[in-house]
Amino acid sequence: MYSSWAQSRQPVVALSNESPSYQAYTNCTIVPRPGEKIQDGIIIIKNGVITGIGTEIDIPKEAVVKDLEGAWVYPAFIDAYTHYGLKPVKRAPWRGAAGPQYHTKKVGPYYWNQAVRPEYEVIQDFKPNKEVAKGMRGLGFACANVVPNDGIFRGEGMLVSLGEGGLKTELIAEESCMGMSFSKGSSSQAYPSSLMGSMALIRQTILDADWYEKAAKVYEKNPKQKGFEPNISLEEAVDQLNSRIPIFFETSSYLNTLRASELAKEFKLDLIYKTTGDEYKRINSFKGTGASFVVPLNFPKAYDVKDNSDARSISLGKMKEWEQAPGNPAALAKMGIPFAITTSDLKKPQKAFWANLRKAVAYGLSEADALEALTLEPARMLGVESKLGSLGKGKAANMVIASGNLFGRQGKIYETVIGGKSYKVSPRVEIDVRGKYALNLGGKTLDLTLKGESPAFKVEVKEGSTEYPATVSVTGAQVTLAFADKKTHWRLKGIFDEDRIMGTAIDPKGERFRFKARKTEPAGTNKAPKLSDVGNPADVAAVTFPNKAYGWETLPEDKTYFLQGATIWSNTDKGKFVGDVIISRGKISGVGTTLDAPQNAEVIEATGMHLTPGIIDEHSHIAISQGVNEGTHSISAEVRIGDVINPDDINIYRQLAGGVTTAQLLHGSANPIGGQSAIIKMRWGSTAEGMKFENAPGFIKFALGENVKQSNWGNAYRSRYPQTRMGVEQMMKDGFLSAKDYRKLKSDYRKFGHKVSPATDLQLETLLEILDGDRNITCHSYVQSEITMLMRLAEELGFKINTFTHILEGYKVADKMKAHGANASTFSDWWAYKYEVIDAIPYNAALLYEQGVTTCINSDDAEMGRRLNQEAAKAVKYGNVPEEEALKMVTLNPAKVLGLDKWVGSIENGKHGDVVLWSENPLSIYAKAMYTFIDGKLYFDHKRDKEMREDIQAERSRLINKMISDKGAKQPKENGMRAPRHYHCDDIDHNYDILD
Repeated sequence: MYSSWAQSRQPVVALSNESPSYQAYTNCTIVPRPGEKIQDGIIIIKNGVITGIGTEIDIPKEAVVKDLEGAWVYPAFIDAYTHYGLKPVKRAPWRGAAGPQYHTKKVGPYYWNQAVRPEYEVIQDFKPNKEVAKGMRGLGFACANVVPNDGIFRGEGMLVSLGEGGLKTELIAEESCMGMSFSKGSSSQAYPSSLMGSMALIRQTILDADWYEKAAKVYEKNPKQKGFEPNISLEEAVDQLNSRIPIFFETSSYLNTLRASELAKEFKLDLIYKTTGDEYKRINSFKGTGASFVVPLNFPKAYDVKDNSDARSISLGKMKEWEQAPGNPAALAKMGIPFAITTSDLKKPQKAFWANLRKAVAYGLSEADALEALTLEPARMLGVESKLGSLGKGKAANMVIASGNLFGRQGKIYETVIGGKSYKVSPRVEIDVRGKYALNLGGKTLDLTLKGESPAFKVEVKEGSTEYPATVSVTGAQVTLAFADKKTHWRLKGIFDEDRIMGTAIDPKGERFRFKARKTEPAGTNKAPKLSDVGNPADVAAVTFPNKAYGWETLPEDKTYFLQGATIWSNTDKGKFVGDVIISRGKISGVGTTLDAPQNAEVIEATGMHLTPGIIDEHSHIAISQGVNEGTHSISAEVRIGDVINPDDINIYRQLAGGVTTAQLLHGSANPIGGQSAIIKMRWGSTAEGMKFENAPGFIKFALGENVKQSNWGNAYRSRYPQTRMGVEQMMKDGFLSAKDYRKLKSDYRKFGHKVSPATDLQLETLLEILDGDRNITCHSYVQSEITMLMRLAEELGFKINTFTHILEGYKVADKMKAHGANASTFSDWWAYKYEVIDAIPYNAALLYEQGVTTCINSDDAEMGRRLNQEAAKAVKYGNVPEEEALKMVTLNPAKVLGLDKWVGSIENGKHGDVVLWSENPLSIYAKAMYTFIDGKLYFDHKRDKEMREDIQAERSRLINKMISDKGAKQPKENGMRAPRHYHCDDIDHNYDILD
């Protein structure tokens, strides 16, 4: 597939402009590959290929010899991830009054979703851009891998050189890679409207491609085979997923990189991640995965924080990103994680690329690792290391010729050689006039400084403390200088020779005489960047988990704790009593009234405090990334909240401070059958996978009422079924009947003349889990008629509704719920916020409890989740529910409802060490969570919280002062920031790509 260079078949119609067949570059310092150096080296090139490299090489007589005295030669760079030659993708705008588009507009045998376009080939739209190519050559790049930039399955990219010979001669590989992402790009189709929808679509597409491959083989042998239709998209997906071309997956954050890596693990894919450069935040999570990365150098700019109001609007996490991001390449290298460096994401690469790369070097990236990330590693990723990425015999003559060490402060590229053809970047200054001089002029000595880069040199002329306005022009060794003030005006013209400038000066009176300037200090080329310009890495804040306010430098340890003398709310038949609790190895190992503290236990004197099980929130929407609803289709059972857990959401810490240890994260209520939920523990500082409650039962969100039928969303949303409450029932029924038909087809497909089993349908598979009792339903509900309807429908189809959530008219049907076996999770006293809750009353929880329905009180709100103990207390106020039973509504009862009560919800030996110590009665409005333990680890400590508040203020002040005095960021500074998103049941995102 790969060749060194394509051979032109274009007829010659003018004089040839090809490079000589033999070339020799001599007297140079050669860096053939990272970590190697050849002094006084020679490179021989024939027809664009290196035929010799070293120090003692015979130069062919016919070779054109180029003396590179003092210059350094590197392998030319390869940008592994660009959209060079492609038009920018415009995301399809929200359709507004036009209404959602549910079906593809693509005509032909293609996949059902427009965002899946593996059949696309970059070569279809590629148009070389001479200016962009010139700019990239100016940075040292000779090759660009052009990755498709639109959709989720994006199609095939190609590898090109950055010469000016046109695509016929510059094409290296027509099929260099496959592109993927979570962004649906220009697709105007409604689905997916969330990140979890994108992940579900990727799963379904891969499964469909696997089925298609098997079915196509059967069809080839038997063209009359039923159930098979040719599909160009799936055919291309099969070829790309099975081929050896690399798959580049573009992500928008380290969280999404980890999500993509989970998909890669699930389907055994080898992915290369094009990231945003924030891997340092969780660098340990990427170690040992075998994954490779392509990282940009678009480090955050300093914020404009001179105004106190602006400074307050910027989070500590954003400030830390500004300071820490330049260390990302060094962090990857230290961990031994393969990575390539790209110009991608830089708005002005000619200004920013080398400045930021040298900044990364100052932050600890070695020059060898930097060079490898620009040469050998991208060559390995693309499978072209035999021809590109280093300098050696038989390799393509792709070289960068520089003034000296490129990674030093003054390293300068003279030319980039591609296939033996030289492209000038900047004039080679044979004579370096820069430096400081003692200028002898008319009997007095002035200080003369020449600095800058050719041809735009800068000059300073001083006499003592007086500085004269001055101009300078340098052409080769000729220096023309003028300086003046109100009384004097001097004009000088001279020649630079052996650290002196000598020539003729004209004084203010117009008289001529000789002058001499002697160089006293050289310009100091190739110096390392000054740390004052880039920030001192030694002063950079430590990365915390998460990397924001209240993050941990070291995650909580597993210790043995002895909690002594507390009032224990056991949620068992022991009731409430004063005693001791021992937590060891993550579990409760002792409960009693006269226990002895284990050896080496940390003792917490809890006399006067109250100890309860951790609070469990049955209905929450915190800690979710990029969309809580996949509200496009009426049934979205295939999507998973577990795919999009956001472990960095500050609400996790805030709810720990309110005694919450476990929560069910639910899909929203935009469709009758929503997505699968996730049950997490509030392990602040863990990864998304580390947040999940191990072995928790599976749940899914159903919804009834106004939200799901969307008839009140306006005329644009009248096209989706259902539009009425009775339509909701029919939609659910139809889904389950389809699932039963799907099951029958899977077991009896041969009876129907099929030789290949049906393609796996993730949506129907989930509905079968419900029918089989392997997945439980939590249903958003308000009105008694619908609550009754769903119980009857479930009984008709053979399953049970586990939980009715909200259930604000539950008091009307409590007896029916009890008979069905349904549980309740309700608000304590929300009502009248929309018409369908007009009959809500604050006695609901108490009335449900009296009827024997297992009842929980939930939050459904980030702020309410911080005070669920007080919400439980309202059951005492409004319905005289006994205190211990009220507490169970936020502890043991949700544990039972979620199938977790064998692990949490009560204070018993062997249960998880998820407990809270309160300052007083937990149902009091004055109660504060003093200590919150999860798995026996102390995740919230009121004393540490106070200390952290002081530390956070000090750290913010340090970073604000550093930004104000920042001299390295000459570019405009950013103002303000977007506040984090707090999701509710009915939130719909139309542009989920930009949210997190």
